[in-house]
Amino acid sequence: MLVKDVLEDLGYQVIEATDSLSALRVLRSSARIDLLITDVGLPGGMNGRQVADAGRELRPELRTLFITGYAESAAVGDGGLGPGMKILTKPFAVDELAARVRELMAE
Repeated sequence: MLVKDVLEDLGYQVIEATDSLSALRVLRSSARIDLLITDVGLPGGMNGRQVADAGRELRPELRTLFITGYAESAAVGDGGLGPGMKILTKPFAVDELAARVRELMAE
């Protein structure tokens, strides 16, 4: 909820999904999605990397920000991050979140 509140305060429109299955439903919809922000650990049967990979199959240009409490290599797997993907490790400052979102939105 903190991420949602910060992004809305910065003027972004946010669509919130409570788990991986909800996120997939949103990604399959006709909603405009400029950036996927996902925690690596998610309820609902899929992790954040799996949701992002599925999202990129549906929306090949989908930019993604992963948020995690794990080390980057543990969080995103052996494949590393693809183009248009960044990671933000917890704990992070609100300014860091805003900067990372701006970077991805500018790509």
